[in-house]
Amino acid sequence: MRIVFMGTPEFAVESLRALCDAGYDIAGVVTMPDKPAGRGQKIQKSAVKIFAEERNLPVLQPERLKDEAFIEQLRALKADLQVVVAFRMLPEIVWNMPPMGTVNVHASLLPQYRGAAPINWAVMNGDTITGVTTFKLQHDIDTGDVLMQKQIDILPDDDAGSVHDKLMALGGQIIVETVRALEKGTARPLRQSEMPQGESLRPAPKIFKDDMKIDWNRPSVEVHNKVRGLSPYPAAWTELIDAKGNTTTAKIFRTAIADKVLPAGKTETDGKTYLAIGTADKALFVSEIQLAGKKRMDIRTFLQGFKFGS
Repeated sequence: MRIVFMGTPEFAVESLRALCDAGYDIAGVVTMPDKPAGRGQKIQKSAVKIFAEERNLPVLQPERLKDEAFIEQLRALKADLQVVVAFRMLPEIVWNMPPMGTVNVHASLLPQYRGAAPINWAVMNGDTITGVTTFKLQHDIDTGDVLMQKQIDILPDDDAGSVHDKLMALGGQIIVETVRALEKGTARPLRQSEMPQGESLRPAPKIFKDDMKIDWNRPSVEVHNKVRGLSPYPAAWTELIDAKGNTTTAKIFRTAIADKVLPAGKTETDGKTYLAIGTADKALFVSEIQLAGKKRMDIRTFLQGFKFGS
């Protein structure tokens, strides 16, 4: 079976690695064009491209997926199947090209959390279970027939980063199993409309800056889950006022629910070992934080340099 793989970030690399290690013929890899990143704006390759080059796999990096030259290059690879993991939305001329269609690995238990940020939203919503799904691409995003699912627990100490790593590994397992089932003709696609829907379907839209701002008027569990769900990236943020009355932005990466009550948004600290901030009910202890333009640090290191107003 000849496979064309499409993906860009680290999350996709494990699936590509698993397919390579399982002995599948990767006819080509499609990923995002190199782009400038960081303070120096140095040109950087995607994680998938770096891996593909290590394995001497052909790489295509189209600016536009409908570009005729790219379509011809893709068609020339004569893939039996395409596999997509954490990539752009594909036009029909692309996803419908191979005889066996295109399979997507999605980081949720579909039909829940369709969209761009399923891991973040599952943790932010306080879910205790999530997983990965393989499904056949069709017109509407994340709505195709499901091929396989695998689930994991979201533990109390998990954040979006740790869940990401678990699902990344699970994605590598499920895509190999899915491709083997398709190869043997044993796959049994299931329409999402026929699957358990729960009380309601929760979406997983792209996260913007306003979504990341902490509302201290919300309950402590909700704020705590928001911090977990956005850590380490893109990170929940709030504004702090220093001893001189200046307002600065701070990202918060780790919290714990305290056995004390403070007014919503009110800060309490001994200036050395702890920082508590009030919510609608119990306060939260902040244990990891990052000021704008500074490095991420534990709360003791932070309090050595930042002084709150009285």
